Amino acid sequence: MDAKHLQELIDLEEGYWWHVAKRRLVGELLQRYLPAPGLLVEGGIGSGRNLLEFRRLGYQVAGLEIMPEAVARAHQAGLSAVHVHDLTQPWPLPAGTARAVVMLDVLEHVPDPLRTLSHAVGALAPSGGLVLTVPAYPSLYSEWDRALGHFRRYTRFELKRQASEAGLEPLYLGHWNSFSVPAAMVSRRLRFGRSAGDSAVFPRLPGFLNGWLIGCAAMERFAMRWARIPWGLSLVGVFIRRGTD
Repeated sequence: MDAKHLQELIDLEEGYWWHVAKRRLVGELLQRYLPAPGLLVEGGIGSGRNLLEFRRLGYQVAGLEIMPEAVARAHQAGLSAVHVHDLTQPWPLPAGTARAVVMLDVLEHVPDPLRTLSHAVGALAPSGGLVLTVPAYPSLYSEWDRALGHFRRYTRFELKRQASEAGLEPLYLGHWNSFSVPAAMVSRRLRFGRSAGDSAVFPRLPGFLNGWLIGCAAMERFAMRWARIPWGLSLVGVFIRRGTD
């Protein structure tokens, strides 16, 4: 992530529908499968807004982030246990101590996702688990992805394979953001969402449309309590260490 995208996260993460929807989805999954208390470690903290929410849910929070600017902002927000670190290198945490590790739209940014997943597994307590999201559909890989620093988009099979090789088993694995698939297919063909500076940006929306999309995501989350969504622009998974009872 470059500095421009970090600033966009700072500007949008509080209220933009995509960030709000993902934060609420992950919060519900954590409470369902890996409830507080305990240590929650976020790999790739972005603006730090998600960590503030996880702390509100009752977790002791820590974070690892490669961008010093993001870490400095987290410290300003009162998140003292956030450190500059490359997730592909051994994590500077006591092994086996984390109730939960969260990586939201991170794996697509790293050249060696298996190594990153293996470090996450090493941080997990025996009863802990990993929650992650990644972009779906390799066929949609485009200039948008390259501008965001993505190496790849994922299929369910590939995400499950990488997790398995790292020693993880899925508790939940499915799609989310199903209602945006048609618009995404059109926008990729029209190169929508590119700025004059040739970096990816989220399209700004009027308030009523932003609120409507937040409502669509809420209905989708309700449906996900009863069934896995078979399609969607992103994949979301909850994994535990292999052999955990």
